[in-house]
Amino acid sequence: MPDIERPDGAVIHYETFGAGYPLLCLAPGGVNSEIAFWQVSAINPLRELADEFLVIGMDQRHAGRSPAPAAPFSYAQTAGDQLAVLDDLGLERAHAYGGCIGVAYILRLAREAPGRITAGVGQDPVGLDETNSTATFMEMFRPTLALAREGGVGAVIEAALANPVFMANNSAGPFARRLHDDAAFRAELEALGAEGYAALIEAFADGLWPDRAPYFSVDEADVRACATPLLILPGSDPFHPTGVAERICRDAPDARCLPVDCREEANLADTVAEIRRFLRERTP
Repeated sequence: MPDIERPDGAVIHYETFGAGYPLLCLAPGGVNSEIAFWQVSAINPLRELADEFLVIGMDQRHAGRSPAPAAPFSYAQTAGDQLAVLDDLGLERAHAYGGCIGVAYILRLAREAPGRITAGVGQDPVGLDETNSTATFMEMFRPTLALAREGGVGAVIEAALANPVFMANNSAGPFARRLHDDAAFRAELEALGAEGYAALIEAFADGLWPDRAPYFSVDEADVRACATPLLILPGSDPFHPTGVAERICRDAPDARCLPVDCREEANLADTVAEIRRFLRERTP
């Protein structure tokens, strides 16, 4: 269960399962994109695909066992973390499987390092269409901003100590896990004061969910130029609109969408078999 240190002091935790051609898995969960979140996914690639692939799970910075400095979110930075995991394993190329924000990560990796991602499976892509807005996504940061301004950073720290999973406890903020685990980090953020902390959270939110329709992490032109073969499993809720999945499959030159109901119980086994076939056929 290796940990790698990044130039800014972040520590990125990853784990490997099985053997074969590498499959980098970028978990759902937004801020909490971490290995553990695959356990609540309808399809868990760490379990389903490790019999045929070297499956790589990782905790993104700020999530799980990957502490990072208190800084605004950056898709360029997270792409660097993900490529560093491949580098640490000595892997020149890999397939990728992403859920939720993990699909935004795949699109960014396809832009930043197109020769390294040989195929991508995208489950429940996040994004913007006519059914939602940036406010849909920014709402998750409202409780921590309100708590900081009303009760100070100390109140945010208390929330993080009570429950450090941001997606379950928005009041604790995106740095909740490290606030929970690291007393020195708690002192560092407390020294910012309420308005300094609030400004940091607003900058973090703007980096995570920029007003950059429809894909957040890349522009439409990047997806149109994407040479990576993609298999997309559409979502059907305000955070993962079906229209965004369909847009990927229209924009990307080599992308295909499965039906929206592909993860219903009656269809699940066939969907896993289709994912396996897609990856197998694109394994160098």
